[in-house]
Amino acid sequence: MKAAVFSEFGGPEVVRLDDVETPKPGAGEVRIAVRAAAMNHLDLWVRRGLPFPIPMPHIGGSDIAGVVDAVGPGCGGIQTGTRVMVDPSLDYDWYDGVSSGPDLPTGEFRIIGEHTQGGFAEFCVVPAANLLEIPETVSFETAAAASLAGVTAWRALMVRGGLRAGERVLITGASGGVSTAAIQMARLAGAEVFAVTSGTGNMDRIRDLGAHVVYDREQVDWGKEIFKDTGKEGVHLALDSVGEATWPSCLRALGVGGRLVTFGATTGAAGDTEIRLVFWKQLSILGSTMGSPSDYRNAMKLVFQGKVKPVIHSVLPLAEARRAHEMLEAGEVFGKVVLTP
Repeated sequence: MKAAVFSEFGGPEVVRLDDVETPKPGAGEVRIAVRAAAMNHLDLWVRRGLPFPIPMPHIGGSDIAGVVDAVGPGCGGIQTGTRVMVDPSLDYDWYDGVSSGPDLPTGEFRIIGEHTQGGFAEFCVVPAANLLEIPETVSFETAAAASLAGVTAWRALMVRGGLRAGERVLITGASGGVSTAAIQMARLAGAEVFAVTSGTGNMDRIRDLGAHVVYDREQVDWGKEIFKDTGKEGVHLALDSVGEATWPSCLRALGVGGRLVTFGATTGAAGDTEIRLVFWKQLSILGSTMGSPSDYRNAMKLVFQGKVKPVIHSVLPLAEARRAHEMLEAGEVFGKVVLTP
């Protein structure tokens, strides 16, 4: 089969289209004939090199949609030809603790396409338990673009962040896949949405998604502007994936009792924290990664109902996987890039 692979860590130039052996499903697994697979920043980090082993030559791609092609032993009830998408979380048990709040992960956490071979190929093998059937009304491209971004947005916003109707929420990195989903989810939840991006074109697109107030990070000190625009009350919740570059401003933008949920650090992991802001305003700083099986289904239900529409920047053939890496790395993407075999 054809696959977009790399055999060493590095820049986009290490990605190539190659012929590799078609995988066979084992016990509890199915083989998917991939119809669409979407890019994430995760694919860039894996390609650059992470401090744990991954299978090499490596096939990335955590966002997978396609058709069940073959079924391994122990997968009764799953029919070949079924249109499916794949929950990208692996080996992630969830503890619903009364005292600890919302369901929290326990045990080893792995991601399809990161710790395992992924979907940037004509075929891939995944656990049968991770499948979710796609309605006929939803395209493979839409399903792939919704998957990882949708579950990440739902958990960060609704579960860890505990967003409630009438609250003000700040979403940074608003042009990204997770953030474009979060803007729509927050608007559906009845929140007032403040978003940060760059460029007039992106600002217009983000307003079209439902954001009430949009700031160009290159033109204004948005942390101060938000505090001023909210009558010095600040926002109740900030959702941040940018990390180092936005961390201080996120803290400034929060009001008393505000919550900051972090789910990424695309500009660096060393966030400068003004500790006095944290205790004086009695802030909460929360981490969030991916989501539970129930989080996944809650997020995808909104997509299936047409209430959240994944933003697709472009659809490229699998042969242009290197170009997809270049586009995402250069910050040229609004929403998601989808690859099709």
